[in-house]
Amino acid sequence: MTKFALLVFKNLTRSKRRTILTILSIAVSLFIFAVLVSLPTFANQMLADTTSSVRLISRTKMGFAYPLPEAYKPRIATIPHVVAVAGLVIYGGIYHEASDQFPSVATDADQIDMWSDWGLTGVDEFKKMKTACLVAQGTMRRFHLHVGQQIQLRGTVYPFNVTLTIVGTIDKGPVPSFLIFRRDYFEEAAGKPGIAHEFWVRVDDSKVVPEVAAAIDHQFANSTAETRSASEAAAIGNILGRYRIFMRLAEFLGLVAVVAIGLVAANTAAMSIRERRSEIAVMRSIGFPSWGILSLLVSESLIVGLSGGAIGCGVAFGLFKVFALNADALGPFVSLHVPPYVLAETLGVAALIGLFSAYVPARAAAKRSIVEALRLVD
Repeated sequence: MTKFALLVFKNLTRSKRRTILTILSIAVSLFIFAVLVSLPTFANQMLADTTSSVRLISRTKMGFAYPLPEAYKPRIATIPHVVAVAGLVIYGGIYHEASDQFPSVATDADQIDMWSDWGLTGVDEFKKMKTACLVAQGTMRRFHLHVGQQIQLRGTVYPFNVTLTIVGTIDKGPVPSFLIFRRDYFEEAAGKPGIAHEFWVRVDDSKVVPEVAAAIDHQFANSTAETRSASEAAAIGNILGRYRIFMRLAEFLGLVAVVAIGLVAANTAAMSIRERRSEIAVMRSIGFPSWGILSLLVSESLIVGLSGGAIGCGVAFGLFKVFALNADALGPFVSLHVPPYVLAETLGVAALIGLFSAYVPARAAAKRSIVEALRLVD
């Protein structure tokens, strides 16, 4: 076994430039493959981590830009199984420059416990101070903010600014960078328009979410502002669904990259085996069995493939770890990582590239008769 390993190592280092370039080409393609295949995993994980089974969201059928009347809130609260209702307004202000935008919303202070699973701190202060706000950890790190600091957001959609005091943080939520302040402060600054872009509803049992959603939509059917209600997971999933076509395209492009490099690796392996015809002929003539030569050639190619796969996986995994240190390096994709099963898939693809790129030419060379092999020697 030791002699076999030494022979494999000797053959791999015979043409170091070719071996290194082949490994790097496989590494690049599998890096792309690992990153692109990880994108759908991000969407599924985001839904699993940030959605509650007992919350639903009610919006207007017209879209985000069209608000709902605040009068809907008490009517929704009377529907059976509804435990709490919170109106939410999308403010969308700018912190300093236009590039410093992040989601900012206003909600009812007495209903902030609706999102207790988001790891909120400073909830008591939020309920007491009209200008209070809660800021996600990603935003806190990005702008070096701290609890107790006063900040100002410049209005974009609405023609007024808001001055807020940070009283707490949000450890986890639907996105890593956003801010929540009080809706009564928004109403006062906006001249009491009495609107909400959406209503978040908590029910007493996850089993009744479809029933309550249907009841809300039925209650406001044929009104001037009809609603479309769905579970939190479905509502957020609809937003992510717009990007799923790009995620599928990313998976396809990753597969194309792997196939392309696989063909290049196969051509490289075939050329390498063709150049070693004299060596293979001599090995056959001195008694090496066909299966031994086949194993030697395939092992060399397998090592090259797995080496490239390991490098590609390692770079992808490490790159996202580095980006994760900066909450806004990837924007909303900060939680994107290469999951274990994608790492296993990538290494499996690397093994297949190594095996199949060399198997056909290696088998043909190993099965060729000694006389024919010697005749082909230059």
